[in-house]
Parts: sequence; C-alpha cells; structure tokens
Amino acid sequence: MTFYWHDWAGYIGVVLVLLAFLLLQAHKLHGNGLVYQLMNVLGAVGVMLSLLFGSFNAAAFFMQLAWLLIGIYGIGRSARLRKEARDAGHGVEPR
Repeated sequence: MTFYWHDWAGYIGVVLVLLAFLLLQAHKLHGNGLVYQLMNVLGAVGVMLSLLFGSFNAAAFFMQLAWLLIGIYGIGRSARLRKEARDAGHGVEPR
C-alpha cells in the first residue's frame, strides 16, 4: 500500500482532532483554549486535504469544513474576550 502526502495529512488530522477531544475530556485542555481550537482547526485542514487530493467524500468534507469554521470562530471569540478583559483591566471602555 502506498501512502501519499495527503494520506498522511488526513491521518495526522484525525489524530489531532481525536487527541484534542481526549485531552478535553481528561480536563487537560479547555474547550475555549487556543491549543484545543488550533488542534481542531489543523486537524480539520489535514482531513480536508486528504479528501481534496485523495478520495473525495462530500459529506466528510462538509463536516470538516464546519469543524474548521467553528474552530476559527472559537479562536476569534476567545481572542476578543481576552482583549476585552485586558482593556477592562486597564480602564479602557469596551466597544
């Protein structure tokens, strides 16, 4: 069996997503933490690459796309909340 780069991207992506979920359940990561969100985003990208360059499966692709977008939303929301907390600590009025 020959493994191509996109196969490895998919396997690594699956490992990242599953490991993120395991670490969340083990209380080693926080669901709104940057590491958890990045593991999910990078994992989704890896699986999407394997689907785009290997055997395409529309349902799996759209699930990973949703996973990616939710992860990006989580990163943005956490960054905004951290900035607001910093600004509140320095007497800056939130928008």
